[in-house]
Amino acid sequence: MRFLSLPLLLLSAVAVFITGDGAGAATLGLDLHHRFSPTVRHWFDSRGGGGGASSWPENGTAEYYAALAAHDRALHGRALSSSPPDLTFSEGNVTIRITSLSFLHYAMVTVGTPGATFLVALDTGSDLFWLPCDCYGCASSSSLNSMPDFQVSLYSPNASVTSQAVPCNSNFCEQQKTGCSGVTGSCPYKVVYVSNDTSSSGIFVEDVMYFRTEDTQSEIVEAQIIFGCGQDQTGAFQEHAAPNGLLGLGMEKVSVPSILSSAGFTSNSFSMCFGHDDIGRISFGDKGSLDQDETPFNVDQLHPKYNISIIGMLVGNAAIDADFSVLVDTGTSFTYFTEPIYSQLSKAFHEQVQDKQYTTDSKIPFEYCYIMSSGTSNVPTVTLTTSSGSPFPVNYPIIAFPVQANELAYCFAVAKGDKLNIIGQNFLTGLQVVFDRERMILGWKKVSCYDVKNSGSLPTTPRNSSSSHPGAAGPNINRPEAKKETGNNNQVTVATSPANYSTNLMNNLILFLFLLHLINI
Repeated sequence: MRFLSLPLLLLSAVAVFITGDGAGAATLGLDLHHRFSPTVRHWFDSRGGGGGASSWPENGTAEYYAALAAHDRALHGRALSSSPPDLTFSEGNVTIRITSLSFLHYAMVTVGTPGATFLVALDTGSDLFWLPCDCYGCASSSSLNSMPDFQVSLYSPNASVTSQAVPCNSNFCEQQKTGCSGVTGSCPYKVVYVSNDTSSSGIFVEDVMYFRTEDTQSEIVEAQIIFGCGQDQTGAFQEHAAPNGLLGLGMEKVSVPSILSSAGFTSNSFSMCFGHDDIGRISFGDKGSLDQDETPFNVDQLHPKYNISIIGMLVGNAAIDADFSVLVDTGTSFTYFTEPIYSQLSKAFHEQVQDKQYTTDSKIPFEYCYIMSSGTSNVPTVTLTTSSGSPFPVNYPIIAFPVQANELAYCFAVAKGDKLNIIGQNFLTGLQVVFDRERMILGWKKVSCYDVKNSGSLPTTPRNSSSSHPGAAGPNINRPEAKKETGNNNQVTVATSPANYSTNLMNNLILFLFLLHLINI
């Protein structure tokens, strides 16, 4: 038998011995000695160790424990330095939720050479990154009724010297099972979304996408990304959602987080922060913090999604036993539960609300709405219990909106779903959420997104557009200005003023109606 010769490290000194059992067998044993033990001291001195073992700290002294702690820090620092730094987009880690563009979170990304910037929607419920490109069926500025001044940006492979088509005979195209054949043809794609009649189709291309390290150096990183040249968009993409493209953050190999981690740019994890004021953060490689709550993903190997299990719900003082799975989807504006979960949750909420019920337009998908009492209301708290036992707090379970002068209404912002249970963005508000695909866990922690490192801000004008940034749209109606804890841990007091919200109720109702068009669940 041949053994490899290993260099001796003074983390521990090792003595090797071999014993027999009388039957021709041999056992290899290792005596472990601590680096400051008498045996190692004697061994070190007998070999003329520099400085002598006499300079080593005595066992049990303060100096002894300080030396061990210093050694641990050195090892820990070495391990950390071997990990790649976190990355974010070259334009910065800021995300912003835009009410007039489907209540989704958006970020600026830069692609190609020379670089062109795009305001793209961020979606953990899908995988593919696509941009409107060489269009024959894309959204136009005139079709965006909610934002008539918004200018749609288009990606052109011919305008980027680093762009190249993905051929049919490539390994990537074969893995996508597109049915493409031939040597010279381009690899096609089509993604159909859960949203009613909503899809994107075109061809795959490869180009440079720009990121920035989130360390002290803040270096630009160029990553080769395969994405969709979206030539034809249908449904919500024509009218409301993601007119400048959509960045899928799912688990499949084609997603940007998967590409970055497989290429060694980052760890296989990322985080998103969802601020109550619509400002957020995104960081690739972030694995969260030691004090975050966590629960495991339910992984379907054929179609992996960010799916978790819920084993209980607490609404105010009402505890509800539960056992269901739910998709965590940043590409869905609100939260959807199927029966009987929906009725159990919403009725428990309704039974604890003291305000007068408000009858909304029948097309608004929220069933339980109320008139706010004199500008303040006591609203039941909502907490989901995950399969790990960790509580998932719902910081903003309602949306509020003006109904007439000096009067506000609010709704329990959960809608009834027919097929899927989905935790949408409204249940993520006030949290930093970690999608750790190495450990296969979802992590979360209550934070202010302003406490998360800010590596940049959204530019007011994209470099390839003369339009102003749509983030200047008016204030949202889906959050109160103030929310404070009362003496009752099962309720929060919501204080609002009609002046804090958009006074154009018709526009707000149009945004609600969008839900029926975008999400047919």
